[in-house]
Amino acid sequence: MKFVDEATIQVEAGNGGNGACSFLRLKFMPLGGPDGGNGGDGGSIYLIADESINTLVDFRYIRIYKAENGEKGRGRNCSGKAGEDLTIRVPVGTMVYDENTAELIADLTQAGQTACVAQGGRHGVGNACFKSSINRSPRRTIPGQDGEKRDLRLELKVLADVGLVGMPNAGKSTLITAMSAARPKVADYPFTTLYPQLGVVSVSRFHSFVIADLPGLIAGAAEGAGLGIRFLKHVARTRLLFHILDVLPLDGSDPVENFHAITEELNKFSEELLQRERWLVLNKIDLLPPDAVASHCEDIVNRLQWKGRVFIISGLAQEGLKDLAQQAMNYLEELDRDKECRMD
Repeated sequence: MKFVDEATIQVEAGNGGNGACSFLRLKFMPLGGPDGGNGGDGGSIYLIADESINTLVDFRYIRIYKAENGEKGRGRNCSGKAGEDLTIRVPVGTMVYDENTAELIADLTQAGQTACVAQGGRHGVGNACFKSSINRSPRRTIPGQDGEKRDLRLELKVLADVGLVGMPNAGKSTLITAMSAARPKVADYPFTTLYPQLGVVSVSRFHSFVIADLPGLIAGAAEGAGLGIRFLKHVARTRLLFHILDVLPLDGSDPVENFHAITEELNKFSEELLQRERWLVLNKIDLLPPDAVASHCEDIVNRLQWKGRVFIISGLAQEGLKDLAQQAMNYLEELDRDKECRMD
């Protein structure tokens, strides 16, 4: 199934039922008085995050969602039945925007998290509620209120601990295939990954993390070039970035220039991304003679003036992957411990 990460839907909450205008007429109660009941509340619409759903593809076929209207009130002080709420299941990681105002309504990042996106209309009031000592035959009623109607834009951002960024054909798909059970498309041409791919990296029996293979970026991605920000935004969810750099690009480009191009796009999209932990992963060392690997990689690091962590690997030959996975696991666990300490 193709990965669908955006969809637009229309939600309509139920209208509240009208209040009834009624007077009691019984044989032995000639002066029974007003007995119009209230209407029922309209049903509301909720979104709930569900782990069993991976895409927004269903919303490409069903665009309009309506909740039940509340029933109108009846005589003998009978209130109308409330409309049933409508619950819509969406993938974990879904962000909900108002299409007309661009307001962020909800960010569903945890399984079971619920958000009301359209409030049902309040019930109407029957004439029995207006009787008093000076108004014994009120004919006044209040109609039910209309339910909310909204156009919503749903955006799904993948939830992963580690995100792979880099130029097209830098070896990201090969790397995630070697480190996890994910099987993205692998080929010797750019943009083989058109949809984000998730994989679970098992470091040991009780230690694992989720890694995301994101489609390759190019210069101008922040303005929509290539696959654009449609997939660049997925980087925002990750806690750690692997910047995959091809040490010997087939197109003859300079790895240093490729690195700066990706860094610039991340900066344009969000300055916060540059503050996030990012590790330099020099990939495809199997293309170099064994005695030239160290000097070639050292030259790249020196020209980048890189001060962070550096890993020299080959996704195809599976060299250096165990150390990369273990270091990532240690870093993520340290983040979790720091978070728990802050909460305490």
